[in-house]
Amino acid sequence: MLLYNTPLAPNPRRVRIFLAEKNVTIPVRDVDLMAQEHQSEAYAQINPLKEAPALVLDDGAVLTESVAICRYIESLYPEPALFGRSPREQAFVEMWQRRVEFHLFAPVALAFRHSHPALAKLESPQMPQLAEHQRPRAQQMMRFLDQELASRRFIASDDFTIPDITAIVAMDLAKLARVEIPQDLPHLTRWRAEVSARPTVVP
Repeated sequence: MLLYNTPLAPNPRRVRIFLAEKNVTIPVRDVDLMAQEHQSEAYAQINPLKEAPALVLDDGAVLTESVAICRYIESLYPEPALFGRSPREQAFVEMWQRRVEFHLFAPVALAFRHSHPALAKLESPQMPQLAEHQRPRAQQMMRFLDQELASRRFIASDDFTIPDITAIVAMDLAKLARVEIPQDLPHLTRWRAEVSARPTVVP
């Protein structure tokens, strides 16, 4: 297998953290985002949508979308289980993954893409008003997560799973997206410190 990666982007980082949690090493080929290498015809042969990450399987098939790639890795390397074990656990992990994806990760990413000067040539046209609209949405989800984390160690359960990866990547991107993290969220702060301290939470 071969993983096409963009070091500065949040979605490939999710896959890198997932692989680190699994203690799995896959050959990586970096795609230079700022040089717009992802827009090249050569990369379009890998992923016609010209996005990263992309995982080329041993039979030549290409799997894209970060969570889909993580699911495939989970099927090959079941332990530790990052998508849950029992049907009940898996359902709650899926629920929380989608909640975090739609209500935290996506708003932060949109705020970042539509406000950071370095991304002006990648997100054309940038819409600052869209970024402004997304920031309070992300903060609202942070407050919701703080309430939920009062009763368990991690987002979906007391086990570290894929929504924790999605959430920590979003939280780490918040500064660049100019999304202010509220200071009165003790449970989210505790969770963030614990997750950030994991040696697998690589840049």
